[in-house]
Amino acid sequence: MKLYKIKTGIVIEKDHGFHLLEGENWDAFVNDDDLFGKLAEITRAVEPIHNGRQLLASILEAPIQSQELWASGVTYFRSKQGRQEESKDAGGGEFYARVYESARPELFFKATAHRVAGSGGKVRIRQDSTWNVPEPELTLMITSNGKIVGYTIGNDMSSRSIEGENPLYLPQAKTYDGCAALGPCIYVTDRPLSDHTSVHIEIRRKKRQVFAGNTDIKQMKRKPEELVSYLYRECSFPHGSLLMTGTGIVPPNDFSLQSGDEILITIEPIGTLLNTVE
Repeated sequence: MKLYKIKTGIVIEKDHGFHLLEGENWDAFVNDDDLFGKLAEITRAVEPIHNGRQLLASILEAPIQSQELWASGVTYFRSKQGRQEESKDAGGGEFYARVYESARPELFFKATAHRVAGSGGKVRIRQDSTWNVPEPELTLMITSNGKIVGYTIGNDMSSRSIEGENPLYLPQAKTYDGCAALGPCIYVTDRPLSDHTSVHIEIRRKKRQVFAGNTDIKQMKRKPEELVSYLYRECSFPHGSLLMTGTGIVPPNDFSLQSGDEILITIEPIGTLLNTVE
């Protein structure tokens, strides 16, 4: 089942039918350890509407309200390589190798809702950065009790020039207005995603493909449950949280985003997250 946040409430998609819940509060609704069971019960009781797809096309929002969005770093070998390449001149390359091999993962705060775009919205590149890339990431929806109840697609916009200058500049490279996108929905299931789940990204410039990449989540060195266990060790999340799990796709060093680029990230069975660079 898929859960969409809209301006007037929530839409549930099940078996190509759409069920509208007007006036529902996102925070209270998603922070439920039995979210799958709740959705199953609601879709049995609430009749589907006829204009579901049109409704989503007009008032769809990012699936986040009071949740904090966090991110994981260096969870794929390709990410480790990319971070070492960008920071080698600053002497920081060895740090990323150590993170990849260490017991403790790299976790960092990414954004709150007002800095996050939904599918169809605009993401940004920093004006003081010269090298900018999107990072396509499977993203976990987690309750306040630390239970993974769903999955969405995340775009962790990143300034490689700022992070490469000094690893201590990571917060500036990662967190700014328009620094992330989430969506188009929360995919709610009662079982973990298959290790063969594929992550695909395509970047278009003036309608022409300028980059594409693909990986699958079995390439992740760390399991989602491990990342969640570290995130929740000393942090509480009254409304739940969202956690990006890292990227295994890094564009070549001569590539940088430009204003007007379209970014399409697809993870089935979640869908496609589409954003334009402002």
